[in-house]
Amino acid sequence: MTTFPRSPKLLKGAIVALPLPSPIPNVIIFQYNPREVRRSLRPRVGGRSAEEQGEADRSEALRLQGPPIETLALTVEIDATDQLERADPAAVTLGIYPQLSALELLLYPASDQVLASAALSVLGTLEIEPPEAPLTLLVWGEKRVVPVRLGAMTITEQAYDTTLNPIRAEVTLSLRVLTYDDFEESNPGQSIFLVHQVIKEALSAFDTVRGVGAAVSGQVRLL
Repeated sequence: MTTFPRSPKLLKGAIVALPLPSPIPNVIIFQYNPREVRRSLRPRVGGRSAEEQGEADRSEALRLQGPPIETLALTVEIDATDQLERADPAAVTLGIYPQLSALELLLYPASDQVLASAALSVLGTLEIEPPEAPLTLLVWGEKRVVPVRLGAMTITEQAYDTTLNPIRAEVTLSLRVLTYDDFEESNPGQSIFLVHQVIKEALSAFDTVRGVGAAVSGQVRLL
């Protein structure tokens, strides 16, 4: 990191898990921002993706039934080297186990919910709803805060200390963006996605104004 006094402050990306109705979030700040975020968007036509719809009904060709299906892929690097050089007690005794555990637990139902379900089963309760995962958000700057569902995680542990604690790893995350169609109206995830879309529309309008200005001034020929 540069020590130049006027260098811009770097924002860190993060994953935030909100175990509703608890007001205490689990914030997983990226130690290093991923070098890239791969995004894939597919339109949703007639309640299905464009590939599923095909050309069966041409009258629906331009009709959008909802926001696109968006998936994200990114790789997070976790490294305890700096902390070990400073003899940080947590890094010395645990390596990067705490950071890996925080990410992995996004895929686990909470143990207290599992125990409560087991107790209800013993008491003869026949229908037990599976526990819900926390509302999970990808925070990638002020203009991109989206609810996501973790689809897959690949952890590559690359180095260990003398007691086999992992001290360096790469974690590849596959995320599906959740939209207002995925939530009940009472869930804050619906409002969070709508805010995300409104910000996107505002940015698009800004670009449209610039494009119209370029066309009017003769810098761009439309026809």
